[in-house]
Amino acid sequence: MGIESPSSRLFQAWAENCPQAETSTSMEGEANDENRLENGNRELAVVSTSSEHERKVEKMSDSKVLRRLAQNREAARKSRLRKKAYVQQLESSRVRLNQLEQELERARQQGSYAGSSGDNNHPGVAAYDMDYARWVEEQNRQISELRSALAVHVTDNELRVLVDKGMAHYDELFRLKGTAVKADVFHIVSGMWKTPAERCFMWMGGFRPSELLKILIPQIEPLTEQQLLAVCNLQQSSQQAEDALSQGMEALQQNLADTLSTGSLGAPNVSNYVGQMAMAMGKLGTLENFVRQADNLRQQALQQMHRILTTRQAARGLLAMGDYLSRLRALSSLWIARPQD
Repeated sequence: MGIESPSSRLFQAWAENCPQAETSTSMEGEANDENRLENGNRELAVVSTSSEHERKVEKMSDSKVLRRLAQNREAARKSRLRKKAYVQQLESSRVRLNQLEQELERARQQGSYAGSSGDNNHPGVAAYDMDYARWVEEQNRQISELRSALAVHVTDNELRVLVDKGMAHYDELFRLKGTAVKADVFHIVSGMWKTPAERCFMWMGGFRPSELLKILIPQIEPLTEQQLLAVCNLQQSSQQAEDALSQGMEALQQNLADTLSTGSLGAPNVSNYVGQMAMAMGKLGTLENFVRQADNLRQQALQQMHRILTTRQAARGLLAMGDYLSRLRALSSLWIARPQD
C-alpha cells in the first residue's frame, strides 16, 4: 500500500461533495428565477391596472367634453331660435305701426283727427281740428330734427334756432286754441280733438303744467342748485294756480247746476225756462275765461322753463315732451286697433 498524499485526499473530498454543491447552486438559481418572474408579473399587473385606469379617466373626460359640447350646441341653437322669433316680432310690430300710421294719415286727409268724435259741424271747430292735425305733423318733424341735432352734438347756436322754433310752435297752438274756444268752448274742454289716451290726462283743455314739470325734470338733469330752486318754485306756483282754477271751475259747475234746476223740472214754466237758459248762457262766458287762463298758465310755464334752462337742456326738454305726447297718441292708436273678442 502506498501512502496517500494530502492532495489526493482533497481531490477525493471535492469529488464526493461536488454533486451536492451543484445541486444547491442550481436550486438557488431556480428560486431567484422564480422570484424575478413573480416580481415581473406583479409589475406587469400594476402597469396594466394603471393603464386601464388612465384609459377609464380619459374616456370619462372625453365623455364630459362631448356632453358639454352638445349642451353648448343646444344652447346656441335655442339662442338663435329666440333671436329669430324676436326679430320676427319686431318686424310684425313695425309693419303694424306702419299700417296704423297710414290709417291716421287717411283720417287726417279726410279732415278728422284720430280719436275725435262728436258734433263738430261748427266751421271754427272743424277748422281747428284740421289745424291741430297739421300742428301735430309739424311737431313730429321738429322733434325728429331736435333728436338728430342732439345726437350729432351741433353747436349751441344751431340748437338755439331749433329750440326757438319749437317754442314758437307751441305759441301757435295756444293761438289756435284761443280761436277755437270762441267757436265752441265745450269742444276744447271735452278734448274731443285729442286722442283717447291724451284725454285721460287733460285738465281744462290741456295738460297740467305741474304734472308736465314732473315728467320733464328727470329728463333735463343734472340741474344746478339755482336751476333746481327756480324749477321747484315754478312747480309750486303752477300747482297753486291750478288749484285756484279748479276750485273756480267747480263753483261754476255748481252755479250752472243750481241755475238749471231752479223751479219745477217736471213741468217747466216757459218764461222761467227762457230766463234760466239766458242765465246759464251768461255763465258759459266764465267757462271760456277759465280755459284761457289755463292756457296762459301752460304757456307761461313753458316760457319760464325756457328761461331757466340752458339751450341744450331746453332742447332735451322739448324732445322729452314731444316724445311723451307722441307715445300717448301711439297708445291710443294701438288701443283703437286692438283685436275685438
